[in-house]
Amino acid sequence: MEAIRWFDDLGRRDVASVGGKGAGLGELTGVGLPVPPGFVISAELFLRVLDETGVRAQILSLVRPILDSDGTLASGGSESPADLEEVSAKLQAIVSSLEVPSWLRSAIDDAYAKLGDRIGQGSPFVAVRSSAPGEDTAATSFAGMHRSFMNQRTADEVTESMRQCWASAYGPRALDYRHAQHLLDEPAIAVVVQVMVESERAGIGFSVDPVSGDRGRIMVEASFGQGEIVVSGEVEPDTYTVAKDGPRIVDVRVGHKKRKIVRGPDGHDRTLAVSDIDADHRVLTDDEVLEVARLIQMVEDHYAIPMDIEWAYATGRLWLLQARPVTALVATPAENVSAVAADARAATGPATVLLRGLGVSPGLATGVVRVLQSPREGASLLAGEILVAPATNPDWGPSMHRAGAVVTESGGATCHAAILSRELGVPCIVGARDATHLLTTGQLVTVDGRHGTITVGDTRPTAAGVSAVAAPASFSAAFSRPEATGTLLYVNVALPDQAEAAAALDVDGVGLLRAEFMLTEALGGVHPKQLLAEHRQEEFISKMSESLLRISSAFFPRPVIYRSYDFRTNEFRGLEGGDRFEPEEHNPMIGYRGCFRYVKDPELFTLELEMLARVREQTPNVHVMIPFVRTLWELEACLDMIDASSLGRQRGLKRWVMAEVPSVAYRIGDYAALGIDGVSIGSNDLTQLVLGVDRDSEVCAELFDEEDAAVLATIEHIITEARAHGLTSSLCGQAPSNRPAFAEHLVRFGITSVSVDPSAAAATHHMLAAAERRMLLDAARS
Repeated sequence: MEAIRWFDDLGRRDVASVGGKGAGLGELTGVGLPVPPGFVISAELFLRVLDETGVRAQILSLVRPILDSDGTLASGGSESPADLEEVSAKLQAIVSSLEVPSWLRSAIDDAYAKLGDRIGQGSPFVAVRSSAPGEDTAATSFAGMHRSFMNQRTADEVTESMRQCWASAYGPRALDYRHAQHLLDEPAIAVVVQVMVESERAGIGFSVDPVSGDRGRIMVEASFGQGEIVVSGEVEPDTYTVAKDGPRIVDVRVGHKKRKIVRGPDGHDRTLAVSDIDADHRVLTDDEVLEVARLIQMVEDHYAIPMDIEWAYATGRLWLLQARPVTALVATPAENVSAVAADARAATGPATVLLRGLGVSPGLATGVVRVLQSPREGASLLAGEILVAPATNPDWGPSMHRAGAVVTESGGATCHAAILSRELGVPCIVGARDATHLLTTGQLVTVDGRHGTITVGDTRPTAAGVSAVAAPASFSAAFSRPEATGTLLYVNVALPDQAEAAAALDVDGVGLLRAEFMLTEALGGVHPKQLLAEHRQEEFISKMSESLLRISSAFFPRPVIYRSYDFRTNEFRGLEGGDRFEPEEHNPMIGYRGCFRYVKDPELFTLELEMLARVREQTPNVHVMIPFVRTLWELEACLDMIDASSLGRQRGLKRWVMAEVPSVAYRIGDYAALGIDGVSIGSNDLTQLVLGVDRDSEVCAELFDEEDAAVLATIEHIITEARAHGLTSSLCGQAPSNRPAFAEHLVRFGITSVSVDPSAAAATHHMLAAAERRMLLDAARS
């Protein structure tokens, strides 16, 4: 195992090892963009240190109940915020006190010295930043969740900062975010060590308008000093909007930059006040704005998806400090909302505007104001209230989950409040100066997160024929496809609370509805065998039906593919009474699960079928998918159970199977003969079994590659055979939205559809459309 990995040797393929930030910096270094040099201490090394010091099992025992729980921490579910703080404090104390092994200290000493040699400095100033495997992706940003340390100048400082970065993986805000995003894997974190440029001016740039979703525009935000002050929202930055055709500047909004962060004489960060006159000066000249815009465009051209970057000017030179996919991209045309708002004003008269700011997360929300000065006051915020604060940082995350809208006095379109609000689907206004003084707790207001206005009372559109415009309930990934694609785009759904927001997206249906979360809730933490023994079958069916109907009704008449339960024995053992009913397996990943479990013990599956039959009587857009099919005989037995049930006698029911086991590639014709209608490729399990690598193994993580030639060949064979036998084919997973090449493979193989998390729908559509256009161009040219 390499202790240190240099940017020069890294790329997108290395996300599992060095995290999103580290992989991105390596990728951009490799294509010649102006990235300050650096290296990464890998996530595998973090886990190795946990193993060597004997604390990994202890940490897992503390963190698993949080990540696996079915409550929502931020809204008072099975764990309260106080419980989370207590567990987090224990976890961070364990990691912060770890003894860093001598072999790792030596490797860091050597790397830091080598980095200084590369730039001709004996002791360079470096930034030490966390880089988690799930961080800085199109689906999850982890914006500000993990620690960063600036201006570190010795190997000992780097080592100590690394340890604190590790501990931040278990911070309360990071654990709460993981829980909210249903990221159930074991937290692991890499650490980036990068030469710091002494920035005079810095900021953020988006290759798309993050508020309107306009892909023809670039947005640049800038302030004096270091860029952290823009990310944190501590100042109101300049905002420059650039049209890509040219490029040309189409709008300039000069902010009030009352503070700046610079490197002090002692080498540490220092926050300085900026005079009122200087605070209102432009940060960038027109030529510099266009230079930054061209850099942003080069990054987008390389990745072929909307990107956001961090940049800085130092001694007149432009540097690229970081790049990541844009999360929670909204692409609802601004003119549609404007028209609705205009109709409302015509019907209700002019609204009284209390305050204006910069709208950074679209949507309308009406609620009671709650003015808070600190995240410590967050417990007083009730669900749906309007959170008004000076600024926000990641510590505000649990409160923002409950807020109906967010208003801050400072910040720009790329600050923490803006990014998290867009992910949550919460209307947000930043830069609303003096909001904490001009707005009062208990006041009823309406927040327009697109136009940046706060008005008195409920001024949402309610005129005849005009319905209220509100942000999605749980994320802000709503988008309208500018063009249809031949490849259908579905979304993955697990919880009823996601349904309304996901159904608002311009997608073709639900390609994967995982039963596990709904089933766990219906069971109430009890093992199904115990539930059946207590004669609570009707209670189970009723609760499951209620949950599923919320989803199927929201999407009707678009199809909803319900994947029946696929618990493994180790997961079932965690339920009440599970140790009495479940066998112990050394490798439950390939053990007693899926289709085979239904055949051996059909009681719970029979209840699922009855529940599906009742739901389909009201919403016949629901169809069934069987997971982890290994052999022909078990699928035949399972389909016989469906046919013998009341569900099987309903007209229009489609039967799908998951393609997760390599044997399916050789059985498509036989499965088609049994009457299935389609296959859905589970790329994680399929990769695991084709390559013979446990997908949960950190030690073997570098072997797990969905784009391995053998995996791609298996996927191509499945898709080709499905088409030959008249079956539809799909793939559920994030790879199509994160990897342009992977999406193109699927389109060229002839896949019918892909299904991704709702927050990745816009990015995936872009990938699919680009792949289809390239195929058409290739055909025309040949």
